[in-house]
Amino acid sequence: MIPRALALRTLRLAPTSTPARTITTLTRPRQRIQPHTRSASHVPPQTLRWLSSSKSPADEKIEEITELFYTAQDEFEIAMEETEKVSVYAEEDRKAAREELTKVQEAYRGVVEGGDATLAEEVRRRIGQRIRELEQGVGAMEEMALHQD
Repeated sequence: MIPRALALRTLRLAPTSTPARTITTLTRPRQRIQPHTRSASHVPPQTLRWLSSSKSPADEKIEEITELFYTAQDEFEIAMEETEKVSVYAEEDRKAAREELTKVQEAYRGVVEGGDATLAEEVRRRIGQRIRELEQGVGAMEEMALHQD
């Protein structure tokens, strides 16, 4: 994504033959910010995340598990597509999906079966349903593959 300041500078340097209509559609109307000043809304979210180290342990664990979950979900979608097409790549893709699902399950179980009951309950409440849905999807995909052979 192009930074807003660069886009505005580029638009100011555009030839004068450019229709004004084109220029106005490229920028959103916003409050004009004076040069060399920044507002809080101008700080990228990544910077705010680095500045605020007040994440709860539950948030950190959920972020870790969610990252693994999305990787497993991507692998599942690819494997499901290949399985439906009865592709030569389907078996390897199903294997990759199962491996990624196993990683998610291990991370999830590590937290849920850990010693901190409040952390386990928070993680179970916030992400447990998505993991169960992914497990059911992978199971259904494997069942579909058995009936194709």
